[in-house]
Amino acid sequence: MRVKILIAAAAGALIAAACGGGDVAPNDPGGAADRETVAGIDLTRHSVPLADVHFDTFDGGSVPLSEIGEELLLSLVDAIPPIDEPRYEDASGGDWLEDNDLVIGYTGASGSAWAFPVKILNLHEIVNDELDGVPVLISYCPLCRSAIVYDRRLDGRELTFGNSSALYESDLVMFDRETRSYWWQVAGEAIVGTLTGARLTTLPSTTATWAQWLEEHPETLVLSRETGFARSYDRDPFAGYRDQVNDERFPFPVSAAALDGRLAPGDEVLGLTVGGESRAYSARALGDAAVNDTLGGEEIVVFSTEDGPTAAAYLANAGDGTLSFSYSDGKYRDAQTGSLWNLSGEAVSGPLQGATLELLPGRYTFWFAYIAAFPDADVYAP
Repeated sequence: MRVKILIAAAAGALIAAACGGGDVAPNDPGGAADRETVAGIDLTRHSVPLADVHFDTFDGGSVPLSEIGEELLLSLVDAIPPIDEPRYEDASGGDWLEDNDLVIGYTGASGSAWAFPVKILNLHEIVNDELDGVPVLISYCPLCRSAIVYDRRLDGRELTFGNSSALYESDLVMFDRETRSYWWQVAGEAIVGTLTGARLTTLPSTTATWAQWLEEHPETLVLSRETGFARSYDRDPFAGYRDQVNDERFPFPVSAAALDGRLAPGDEVLGLTVGGESRAYSARALGDAAVNDTLGGEEIVVFSTEDGPTAAAYLANAGDGTLSFSYSDGKYRDAQTGSLWNLSGEAVSGPLQGATLELLPGRYTFWFAYIAAFPDADVYAP
């Protein structure tokens, strides 16, 4: 979480206290401008300008990677602490959440479900875990409202992730502890270091309200507030932050690519890539809707709701063929059988009751962050 949110000076002070970043070392002389490495990071390999990667110094300032010294850089590592030993509780462990609080929902191959409250992720941003035998990275950047789950395996190697306290395109920059390469969170791409150019595999997940997720996954486990850190998870320091983004008052620099006027910068979008084609679906613009679409040669459907707002995308195949959907009375109905489906892609009544649609990997994030990472993406328009 970042103290440079410029809603108000007092709010910034509260956020700094909540982060617990603590004192950081002053920037040591010389910086990194003429170095091939700094703190074990290979600076000779990068896909973005080093000057565009900015470290939050948690005192109202920032330092670019091209100038930062080793002492300061090391002092900022995990200033926003990842959760490496997460604990989970049954659904009653989420009783402290409001119905409209957002969670990142993940379902494993066994059907087990987990919910990661955004109010916790605001203060940690990264969870490393293994769920149903899959090493997963739960990632969230409050400055982009970007909720993405990745597979931590890369070319047969398992990575674990920390928080560099740096931003690129005003988005979280993670690092892997194995090579110290820097990763752009929304893109899932290494941008500095030995792994530059590598990409993580995006896993299917759903960003939903707690009420939505709980109704459809009553046996869900929920990330516990017993994180091992003294944090106040009950409040949301980023309430109202979307308005600041829509005014283009970004806490950290963004490029012209992020200022694509097809949508407002703070529009929540579900970004999909299928068959090499990328498209953004504005959850706020769609409201309560079922969107039948074709992307990358695949027939898909996007279920969206005003609550949140939220959206999830599926392959539109079940039973004997492709289905087309409409929305009415809080449910999604397929035209072929008249079965009713919920936001989680499960048929809850009708001839196909019990059938499930295949959830597509997606990125739920503000528009400015998505289009910066996927500049060739188009926007769904009815």
